[in-house]
Amino acid sequence: MEASQSPTVDRQIRNPESNANSIASVGPLWPTVDGPLGLSEADAVTYARRFYKFGFALLPWLWAVNCFYFWPVLRHRRSFPQIRRYVLGSAIGLTAFTILLCSWALTFAIGGESLFGTSWNQLVMYNLADKWGLTGWD
Repeated sequence: MEASQSPTVDRQIRNPESNANSIASVGPLWPTVDGPLGLSEADAVTYARRFYKFGFALLPWLWAVNCFYFWPVLRHRRSFPQIRRYVLGSAIGLTAFTILLCSWALTFAIGGESLFGTSWNQLVMYNLADKWGLTGWD
């Protein structure tokens, strides 16, 4: 049975990444999730850079859009190196922002008045309407 296999077939079975026609070994053909309908590589670099930089302007949702739209670049390490640094930076920024936002929200939700003491009433937003007389339930 083994004598009937050719040497090239035997090599491809032992090392599947040696197959030049394998798409998985080459990486993605397009930098965006919408494939051939998406951007060219030059336009993709421009958009990835813009999303990355505008994310620092307190718009971290653009980092999330950047990570989603350029998911093939983020998933494959060796594909599109010019785009990858912006997408990877966006992923790191989004992760850091998410950790900070969740820790801030959990600090106020779990800690509350027991953590902040009497200054808690000045920190919470739902007391502002009562303080300024905006409720109208007098």
